[in-house]
Amino acid sequence: MQSKTPRNPNHPVKGSSIKVEPIRNLSDIQKLKDLLAYCPRDLCLFTLGINTAYRASELVSIKIGQVAHLEAGDQLTVKQPKNSKYRSVTLNETAYKAIQNCLASHPYPNNQFAPLFYSKTTNKPLKSGTVSKYLKEWCSMIGITGNYASHTMRKTWGYHVYRKFNGYDNQGSHAKIAELMIAYGHATERQTLEYLCIQDRDISSLYLGLEL
Repeated sequence: MQSKTPRNPNHPVKGSSIKVEPIRNLSDIQKLKDLLAYCPRDLCLFTLGINTAYRASELVSIKIGQVAHLEAGDQLTVKQPKNSKYRSVTLNETAYKAIQNCLASHPYPNNQFAPLFYSKTTNKPLKSGTVSKYLKEWCSMIGITGNYASHTMRKTWGYHVYRKFNGYDNQGSHAKIAELMIAYGHATERQTLEYLCIQDRDISSLYLGLEL
């Protein structure tokens, strides 16, 4: 009798409500980068995902010709398959270096039409579902449990933008929420907070932070 494959701890229980989570701890982000250090393609995919908030479908659509000439501070413009609109983000130094590292090991670095994130078996672009599978496996490998998928990268960016400014002052915090609403295309602050999986935790801290 053939034994069953061990269940992935990051795979949601059947029938459960799936809410993809961000990676909350900076130390876990570094662990993931260390894990992926020997695969420039995967390291670039993860690094670009958490520094741009592009969806997986947008990331896997990127071609060599779109990024080969870019420097840190330049804008990367990608067409959104969801609505056919274009969205631009500014590349920071970390994202720029990850792209250059990926290009240095790419099998077709001079082909401007080649996918940046290629399948090693078909040389075609990775699929969004494959990216989700990767995220689940990577998070499991470093020992963090929860519901993780391709949207984890997109949420991680917003989560840490919010956390960075939330401890300053109300004006700065609300300004960042408004900017995040625009970046994500949300209609309300509540929608953005719920999307980033931080509202419940923040409300809980209100109770724990005051004892009367």
